[in-house]
Amino acid sequence: MMALVVHFELEFHQMDMKTTFLNGNLDKEDYMVQFEGFQESSSENLVCRLKKSLYGLKQAYRQWYLKFDEIVTSMGSEENKVDKCIYLKISDSKFIFLMLYVDDILLSSNDVGLLHETKKLLSKNFNMKDLGDASFVLGIKICRDKS
Repeated sequence: MMALVVHFELEFHQMDMKTTFLNGNLDKEDYMVQFEGFQESSSENLVCRLKKSLYGLKQAYRQWYLKFDEIVTSMGSEENKVDKCIYLKISDSKFIFLMLYVDDILLSSNDVGLLHETKKLLSKNFNMKDLGDASFVLGIKICRDKS
């Protein structure tokens, strides 16, 4: 994707998801024991029913991905058939790629307006931090000189 960004002189931005796994909905009932120190003396045997996914749950990544997929496809993006963490949205001659890596989202587009519109939609649905131009991805420092 970085090669395409450079070759076609695309915009390349990055967003970070805050509280990523809390966005996933649980599709079955899950319970956890009470935290040590939060138990009342008369209710030590009670458990907590989880309504949302938590960090550390085996299904947390999957539930987060399903929620992300639901929102992004409802925005008109299509999931890549080979790599299910890459999405493409085409609108006339404009296009945008969304690439998901755990809680980071890379966006590359040939149109700044579509890029900002997509960022707004993501921020409306999730608690996002806009990092602007991508500068550091998967241990790779990105330095662009568009001239």
